[in-house]
Amino acid sequence: MTGLGLALRNGVPGNLATTVPASSARTTLTPTPPAHHAPAHNEAAGSVRFEHVGKRYRSAAGDVVALKAIALTITPGSVFGIIGRSGAGKSSLLRTVNRLEKPSEGRVWVDDQDISALDKNALVALRRQVGMIFQHFNLLSAKTVFENVALPLQVAGVRPALIYQRVTELLHLVGLEGKEKSYPAHLSGGQKQRVGIARALVHHPRILLCDEATSALDPETTGSILKLLRDINQKLGLTIILITHEMGVIREICDTVAVLERGELVETGPVWQVFGQPRHAATQALLQPLAHGLPDDLTQSIMRHRETIAGAAQRVLALRYTGAHGRTPDFARIGQVLGHPVRLLHGGLDRIQGHSHGQLIVSAPADGPSLSALAASELADEYQELGYVAHHD
Repeated sequence: MTGLGLALRNGVPGNLATTVPASSARTTLTPTPPAHHAPAHNEAAGSVRFEHVGKRYRSAAGDVVALKAIALTITPGSVFGIIGRSGAGKSSLLRTVNRLEKPSEGRVWVDDQDISALDKNALVALRRQVGMIFQHFNLLSAKTVFENVALPLQVAGVRPALIYQRVTELLHLVGLEGKEKSYPAHLSGGQKQRVGIARALVHHPRILLCDEATSALDPETTGSILKLLRDINQKLGLTIILITHEMGVIREICDTVAVLERGELVETGPVWQVFGQPRHAATQALLQPLAHGLPDDLTQSIMRHRETIAGAAQRVLALRYTGAHGRTPDFARIGQVLGHPVRLLHGGLDRIQGHSHGQLIVSAPADGPSLSALAASELADEYQELGYVAHHD
């Protein structure tokens, strides 16, 4: 039997069985000094720099430009999100980090090394230090959970005892203890992705690439996978670079985000800043599904001119919080500045990286302070007068 022709014995590959206890109880392994171990700690490990990266694909109709002069720096240990609509160039950019795609122009630096200059052996070494997980998991259906995770180590010639040790600790890390013998067909989508994550970590990578890793999952499972990725980032200190078309994913896990549109970098910055003050139309469009829009009934009740309302009227104001100045709603002060009575008509706030984002829609006395006076009061970051509603005591 070859190293890859695996027979299963007690839940582990047959060619590992001589080093694995026959009982179900786990016995401490005492292998000879390992040939496969985590790399020495390096505070700079996991940095990525894109230096004016461009990518063109050849087609019968002519060149297709996927990336245009991308310049970005990703700091070690961060969770960096790349977002954009379909065709924006996200996958092309991500795949340049492990040179699955080679830039047509510019250079990619990983840990201050120009990876375009790597020979075949150095490229293999790079790819072992840059793990990758995929939208559709890419598991081998004829192999068990244990075998799928163990496969990269077997290909690398790692000793069976160390394979058993590494796979066991990774299955514990991703919460798949007891699933060693299971085949992919018997796993949920979230469990399959956990296998993919474990497999991507076998070589102690400095960087983990996530290619739409949650797009095929339901919202609850997406949340659990994002939590796992954040835990891995914090426990192992590795850099995570993920691409997605969902701003909700960026909000949940990322420290920094870059927005691509038609192959160009149009916006980048801390997540709280980009969410609070999106500057490019593409960013604003991507954020729209997360916006707290006005309900139809409230929209219909707001009149543009006070004179169109018979009887008492109140002014409707939007108080917006962008996170820029660390402000949060102070309802006592809102009442003092706007005058009583103040009613909360609608609103929603998120908390991102310690910053409040969102808006409150309130009604207040029609003869209250001007917008310029409100700006001076520092109740919120931005103000907008939406119209008037009837006031009912």
